[in-house]
Amino acid sequence: MSIHGHEVLHMMDGNSYTEASLLNAINDKFGADARFHTCSQSDMNAEQLIAFLKAKGKFKPSVAHESEFTVNNKKICKH
Repeated sequence: MSIHGHEVLHMMDGNSYTEASLLNAINDKFGADARFHTCSQSDMNAEQLIAFLKAKGKFKPSVAHESEFTVNNKKICKH
């Protein structure tokens, strides 16, 4: 079963992460073997999904923690 990347973005809402802590949160919630897809990509593991979302500008710097980021809600597709 493949999980849409929107699920990860919604999970991030209201929280701040580093790449490592986001990877841990994804693995905790969806399992270490989970596969992900987006509107334009498929069959990604959690690390590949994070890199893809980062490259697409889906993250923004956290106001609370300089070294962390959060979801950029303006960049989430609404479908």
